[in-house]
Amino acid sequence: KETAESSGYVKNINIPEQWLEATESIANSSMPPITLICGAKNCAKTTFSRYLLNVLLNKYTKVAYLDTDVGQPEFTPPAFLSLTIVHKVTPDLTVPCLKTPERCLFFGDVSCKRDPSTYLSYVFAIYNYYRKEYCISDKGEYPHKIEVPLIVNTPGWVKVDMLKYICPTHVVKISISSEKKNLPAGEFWSDGEHDETINLIEINSAHQDSLTRSVLVQIDARLLRDLRILTYFKQCFSSDS
Repeated sequence: KETAESSGYVKNINIPEQWLEATESIANSSMPPITLICGAKNCAKTTFSRYLLNVLLNKYTKVAYLDTDVGQPEFTPPAFLSLTIVHKVTPDLTVPCLKTPERCLFFGDVSCKRDPSTYLSYVFAIYNYYRKEYCISDKGEYPHKIEVPLIVNTPGWVKVDMLKYICPTHVVKISISSEKKNLPAGEFWSDGEHDETINLIEINSAHQDSLTRSVLVQIDARLLRDLRILTYFKQCFSSDS
């Protein structure tokens, strides 16, 4: 049966063939995947993450979403890192929505670069919670069986330490036409040796002009953050107010 996800069209968004192939490859993994999304700032990482979330929800009853983007988080107000367990597909990927996270830590800044040590400790703490609650471990810390797939959404700035700690099954690297703004080529987190445990998927941003050059979406980050804060506090009032 063809769904909106498999046909390449989601409400208000045309999904590129490259994205369709990437998400299907991840969803058809033999085990529940742990997928880390990375790439240049404003290259549509969040849109891809939400689309992948919908694709996985067609196969699994629930999917974990670890949001490490404190500047533009998906389901919480800004300045938080969170783990949200999602059970339902989001039809419109263009509409931001807040959800109640299962685990949430207040970082207190919209840029992780200002205190990378604390930032990483928060990422590790939330990921450890995910492993404890949604992975079945054998004797010792490894190996472990994943029960619930995980999507890790990252900011434009990615620490190699975070990637190595999480040990994802898949890394999706989104590139734009401006090479200087992209992450390093290939397995940038490795020490020169190929890591067979991680599947690297490299795709292009969905936003392109007539010459197939990537177009960065100009987002008023401050306005979006304000809207998320307003939406969050709006929940404190009844619908009749």
